[in-house]
Amino acid sequence: MTFAEMWAALLPVGRDDATGGYHRFAWTAPELECRAWFLDEAAGRGLEIERDANGNLFAWWLPADGTRTGAVLTGSHLDSVPGGGAFDGPLGVVSAFAALDKLRAENFTPTKPIGVAAFAEEEGARFGVACLGSRLLAGAITPERARTLRDGNGQTFAEVIAAHNLDPTRIGPDADLLNRVACYVELHVEQGRALQEPVGVASAIIPHGRWRLDFTGEGNHAGTTLLTDRRDPMLPFAHAVLAAREAAERHDSVATVGKVNVVPGGVNAIPSQVTAWLDSRGPDDDAVRATVADVHEAARRAAAEHRVAVELAEESYTEVVDFNKSLRDRLVTTLGGVPVLPTGAGHDAGILSALLPTAMLFVRNPTGVSHAPAEYAEPADCLAGVEALATVLKDLAGG
Repeated sequence: MTFAEMWAALLPVGRDDATGGYHRFAWTAPELECRAWFLDEAAGRGLEIERDANGNLFAWWLPADGTRTGAVLTGSHLDSVPGGGAFDGPLGVVSAFAALDKLRAENFTPTKPIGVAAFAEEEGARFGVACLGSRLLAGAITPERARTLRDGNGQTFAEVIAAHNLDPTRIGPDADLLNRVACYVELHVEQGRALQEPVGVASAIIPHGRWRLDFTGEGNHAGTTLLTDRRDPMLPFAHAVLAAREAAERHDSVATVGKVNVVPGGVNAIPSQVTAWLDSRGPDDDAVRATVADVHEAARRAAAEHRVAVELAEESYTEVVDFNKSLRDRLVTTLGGVPVLPTGAGHDAGILSALLPTAMLFVRNPTGVSHAPAEYAEPADCLAGVEALATVLKDLAGG
C-alpha cells in the first residue's frame, strides 16, 4: 500500500465525527483496530512480527543472512490523547512502513535489521503515565507500580493486559530486545510552529512531568450548607489552577491543568474530593521543580484556609534529554543540512535515549496545533518525511 492508502485506512479509526478529534486509548477498540492494522501491514510485507511482554509491537526486516543484532529501529505509537489529532504517533508508524517500501523499490539490501515499532500507551491517556510501554521496556518504571495503575473505570493495567493475552507478571525491562538495537530514529509531526521547512531534526526534549493533586473536603448539600460550615475542595483547587499560571510566568516555564475529576460530580452537591493533574515543562529541571513547588505551596495555603486536605504526588518525570550528538549530526549531514530544533513534547525516543542512541525527525506542522483536531501536516511534507526517513535508514542500515 502507498502512504496515502495506509493513511486513509487509519484516518477513520477512533475519530469523533462531531469534533474531528481522536480517541484511541490503549487497549480500547479503536487502538486495538490500529494494532490489527499494524500487524496486517507487517505481515503483508513479510516482516517478522514480535510483541514484547509490555505490549509493544515490532516488525523486523532482517538481512539475507538473518542477522538480528545491530538493528536500526524506527516507528512511534498509535494511541492518542482525548480528542487528539490524527498525526501525533501514527505519522511515524505509517512513514516507517512507507520508507521500507521505498527502500525495497530501490532494491536496497540492508546489512543490519530494520525494525518498525508501535509503542504502547505513549500518551498515558488511559493509565496516566506517558510512554508506559517504552518506560517498562527500558526499566524507567517498576513493574510493581505499572501493574497497579488504574484507568478511569478503576481497571488496573495488570487486569487490562491480562485480558489481551499478556502476562502481568512478565512485564518490565527487556535487555535481550534492547541489546539487539543499535539506535532508534523516531519520525513525528512537529508540535509547534518552530519548523519552517518540511523536515527537521530534534536537538533535545525539555524537562517535563505530571503531578496529581488530591483535595479532600466534605460533601454536603449545595443549598442548605452555610458558607462558614463548608469544607469545599473546589476552592483550593481553583487557587492551584491560578497559581500554576503565575508560577509558570515567574519561572519561564509552562504549566497546565487539563484534567480534573470531581466527586460526586453533582450540580447541587458540594464536592467531597477534587483530583487534578498538573503538567509542567520548562527550560531546565530547576524551573520545572520550582513551578511545581510554588503550585503546591499555594494549594496548601488555600486548603488550610478552607479546612481541606491536599496531597501532591509525582506520577512521571523526565529530565532534559539531549539526543545523541553523533547520531543527530549524522542525520543532519545525511539529509543535507536540515534545521535542528528542541521540543517541549515527550516521546518514546526520549525514554529510550537513556539506554541507546536515539534521534528524531520532525515533519512541519503549518497550524502549530497538536493534541487537538487542527493538528496537521501537508501531504507533500509527509512524503518529504518518508523520503528523509528512508535516506536515514539506508545510511544507518546499509554499512
